[in-house]
Amino acid sequence: MTIDGRVAVVTGASRGIGLAIAEALVQGGASVVVTGRDQAHLDKASARLAGLRSAANVLAVRADVRSAPDAARAVDAAAERFGGLDVLVNNAGVGLFANVADMSPEDWRELMETNLSGVFHCCRAAIPHLRRRGGGWIINISSLAARNAFVGGAAYCASKAGLNAFAEALMQEVRYDNIRVSCIMPGSVATGFARRGESGEADWKIAPADVAEIVCELITFPARSLPSRIELRPSRPRK
Repeated sequence: MTIDGRVAVVTGASRGIGLAIAEALVQGGASVVVTGRDQAHLDKASARLAGLRSAANVLAVRADVRSAPDAARAVDAAAERFGGLDVLVNNAGVGLFANVADMSPEDWRELMETNLSGVFHCCRAAIPHLRRRGGGWIINISSLAARNAFVGGAAYCASKAGLNAFAEALMQEVRYDNIRVSCIMPGSVATGFARRGESGEADWKIAPADVAEIVCELITFPARSLPSRIELRPSRPRK
């Protein structure tokens, strides 16, 4: 599979890693649907993406992946606007950090419903479209936190560990439909995620564009092979 001419949905793509992925896909010749919850950020992202190629190749859909109807609406919009679907990038996620005794049930639900249930909703909506195209990719943006637990991160770490397990089972379910499923597990990325510093404030961190490059490399990877899980670390982390 090449990127040029393909159709992709990138969730949580109004900022950060998701926007970088959408930019790389658009520059590679793909038509891209980007989703997010904040209309102002979506409008800004859409204008930025359209400036890279053409507004005809970009569609912004306000959607909350915690809602199954919203997820389906975004995925269906890609097929309706661009004629099908080849790639789903599950990037939407939230980072809420607190010790278990201090975390509210509401924060727990928001985190799990976004980071895990949201992926389920989007995959469930996308698989029929991918099958109709004869295959494609589902790429999940996970985290090294899935393996490296830390104080205050019980909920977040659990959501990403659950995502990895979900993706591995899904990979086995759909591999004979020529749908390849992979998880990218970045470490610290300079995005300002969970209010932890904007790009440029920590040069040692991974850049969003580094994650985007891996997404593009996966899409163009030889069909005979499947890199099902990729760990991405800063080369020279803070000591």
